[in-house]
Amino acid sequence: MIVPHRVPDAAGVARHYDELDSFYRDVWGEHLHHGYWQTRRESPAVAVEQLARTLADELNLSPGQCVCDVGCGYGGTSRLLAREYGVHVTGVTVSSNQRQYAIKASEGFDSVEYLLCDWLENDFRSESFDGLISIECLSHIDDKSRFFNEVARVLKPGGRAAMAVWLASPDAGRFATEYLLRPICEEGRLPGMPTAPEVVSMISDAGLRLERETEIGRHVRKTWRICAQRLAWKVCTQGRYRAVLLDRSQTNRIFALTLFRILAAYQTGAMQYGLFTMSKPATTKGHS
Repeated sequence: MIVPHRVPDAAGVARHYDELDSFYRDVWGEHLHHGYWQTRRESPAVAVEQLARTLADELNLSPGQCVCDVGCGYGGTSRLLAREYGVHVTGVTVSSNQRQYAIKASEGFDSVEYLLCDWLENDFRSESFDGLISIECLSHIDDKSRFFNEVARVLKPGGRAAMAVWLASPDAGRFATEYLLRPICEEGRLPGMPTAPEVVSMISDAGLRLERETEIGRHVRKTWRICAQRLAWKVCTQGRYRAVLLDRSQTNRIFALTLFRILAAYQTGAMQYGLFTMSKPATTKGHS
């Protein structure tokens, strides 16, 4: 597990996303996550939805079921699930700005709601969801074991969860750790970046059954080249971007540099990207 020297709490993560709200929407769009280039010819818009659909397909959903989207961001995946799979979706985010945008963007979606909520402090009833999806949220969680315990608790017996997770390579050397991975954690407000074996162990410890594990780093790293190009163009053409980067009061402006660190981490293999599918055994009661 890669852990930063200063571990942020949920409030720090919320400030990060609230402060960089317009920046994220301009550079990433409403899907605040990697794209999945399976053929290498997809547009960025197609690639980000392709990642969401890849995970959603793992849930074996039926219309009318209830799904939780943990770390829903601007609600892009929540709306996709409701629109294409006919399910009821509850999105969870710690960012008030993200929630406000998601609510406005979801007008007309009666089967989607968004909660301002720390996942580790949620008050969902046990066994209340048929499925759960989480895209790139785990790295923002301090107590990752408890994250999976909550997944096991809120899933109905037989329910499934699918997650996309930022991963550190188990073979990352000292240079990559100190100059790429640890700074990425500190600048991106990540309390820790796990390895794939650590995630698998936490899934098992929570009483969940691992159904599938796939590493797709080479299929998603193009995301950061595109984001870096977009950011460079905006810095060159829009004064407000230069103003933010030069404003010392903007504590999260360093994340602009992190774009390039992440790209380098993928290129060197120090960083990986994992898809995990898990299920709650039908014969095991949820955690209390």
